[in-house]
Amino acid sequence: MNASDFNNNSLGTSTTLEDVFDAFEFLDDWEDRYAFIIDLGKQLPPFPESQRTEVNYVHGCQSQVWLIHHYDKDSGKLLLLIDSDAIIVRGLAAIILVALNNRTPADLLATDIDKLFERLDLFRHISPTRGNGLRSMISKIQKLATAQAA
Repeated sequence: MNASDFNNNSLGTSTTLEDVFDAFEFLDDWEDRYAFIIDLGKQLPPFPESQRTEVNYVHGCQSQVWLIHHYDKDSGKLLLLIDSDAIIVRGLAAIILVALNNRTPADLLATDIDKLFERLDLFRHISPTRGNGLRSMISKIQKLATAQAA
């Protein structure tokens, strides 16, 4: 896979963290916020079937989750794609992509993802197993960034 396979991903480029924060501030009911998260998940670009392999599988998630990446040497940025078989997890993955996709490994590693989730109050409103899955996705991305930065 190359950069062009990752270029149709608006998450982390035209859809920003500020967009997510604004939506969460506007939507004061968690039922509406869940609907927003699910809608955000619908923005995930298609994930290649050929990449649904053990090597790309994210362990520690209740649902099936796959993650692939590409390091763009020209921009120095790490490009990410995530997919899941669960609609709420697709939405949570979309939030991760908004925060971490299309960033340099150093910027990605400097992102305080716990602070982001605190601001969104996500961990209080998702099940512990979903929270563990979210942490597993983030951990895998951080390991990719660390390896790329080395």
